[in-house]
Amino acid sequence: MNLTNELIVLLTSMAPISELRGAIPLGINLGLIPLESLALSLIGNLLIVPILLLIVKPVFTYFKTLKQFRLWINKYEDRAANKVKNYRKYRLLGLFLLVAVPIPTTGVYTGAVAANVLNISFKNAWIAISMGVLVAGGIVYMISLNLIHLL
Repeated sequence: MNLTNELIVLLTSMAPISELRGAIPLGINLGLIPLESLALSLIGNLLIVPILLLIVKPVFTYFKTLKQFRLWINKYEDRAANKVKNYRKYRLLGLFLLVAVPIPTTGVYTGAVAANVLNISFKNAWIAISMGVLVAGGIVYMISLNLIHLL
């Protein structure tokens, strides 16, 4: 067991953009047992959810007061809102689907911003995003295993 590789997978799953979508195949590629890679990736990705839900609103509010960041923050919020606009009627389902479908820019970071844009309570957002993480993890895990067998 190589603690360094495990820590790399855990931290990768917590990082924006890669999240568990990158961490699961990375862990397998680093030689971790596939289920170990899945578990570490899920833990890391789930650990960041409550932190993001707590800091998104105050951080974005603060950065909107700074001229150099205002445009970027507004664009990011608009992009998150556009991703869930078709699901606005089904807010929690939409948030869940946003995180559950493992494509780039649809993970917990965008989910936390979308929850803020949609004014979803912490508890409901945490549940929807966490369920989305579990589904996305399962999908990425199955894809990763099938790719290993193909190669």
